[in-house]
Amino acid sequence: MNILSLDTCFDACSVAAGRGLRSLTPGISFAFEGMQRGHSERLMPMIEMVMAEACLKFKSLDRIAVTFGPGTFTGTRICVSAARALALATDAQFVAISSLKLMAMSPRIPAAPTRNVAIATDARRDEVYIEVFDRHSLQSLAAPQCLAITDAVKALGTAPIVVAGSGAEALAAAANREGIEATAILPDLLPDALDLLFPACEMPVTDSLRPLYLRPPDAKPPAPSPFLGAGA
Repeated sequence: MNILSLDTCFDACSVAAGRGLRSLTPGISFAFEGMQRGHSERLMPMIEMVMAEACLKFKSLDRIAVTFGPGTFTGTRICVSAARALALATDAQFVAISSLKLMAMSPRIPAAPTRNVAIATDARRDEVYIEVFDRHSLQSLAAPQCLAITDAVKALGTAPIVVAGSGAEALAAAANREGIEATAILPDLLPDALDLLFPACEMPVTDSLRPLYLRPPDAKPPAPSPFLGAGA
């Protein structure tokens, strides 16, 4: 199976390409660059690079695996729009996953005795994007949410838990003040398209792909000009 995976939801741009992933001799290429801006400028060159290194032609792609949010508005929109365009051009099928679940799949998260793991990323305004997973099955225990840190503490449950991501330290500190044993790890953890490449072989395909926005945009349209429609 030939797969291209991509993510631009947060402060990084990552892509990975896999040729013959179910064969005995797969070819794999990947790229990861941390960035707060410039995702749209870097994404396509990175895709072209990993496709060439994996000796893959776009028309030979079977699946395009993509994160659909949550994340920044611009980053999430770039990721979903690029995947849609590539699927239209190649007839490849979509495989979609939340950015938070992809982070939970990271091999950087160490084995630990806690039953669950929470991914919490800083959403500004004393809020976090949060999703809680069963550590062993990686099954999501609740849909991704954007919550104030005080409310996110309640989503952790009462059992000891590990929290990873840019919002982990603030959330774990708040949880500890409430008597919940929460341990913050990996504040620099970000989604990585490479972690999605092999799982995408087994994930169900989806017919539609829409970005997941958990709150309204910060930007507002400008107010109408008081001179609009006025006579000369």
